[in-house]
Amino acid sequence: MKNLKLKAARALKDMSQDDLAKAVNVSRQTINAIEKGDYNPSINLCIAICKVLGVTLDGLFWPGETPEED
Repeated sequence: MKNLKLKAARALKDMSQDDLAKAVNVSRQTINAIEKGDYNPSINLCIAICKVLGVTLDGLFWPGETPEED
């Protein structure tokens, strides 16, 4: 399932996939695969992404939730 919430949260921070990837120390392709639903990130990567984007883990990765700021 596509993670449109990640894409939206990234866009709100005016970050490209490459910007986010560098901030969490992964490749741009990894961020792209997460957004496309082709890759399930580790919990540590999920936490790192949430910290960079300033949103909650549930809001970004739990189905049906909306991204909330920390």
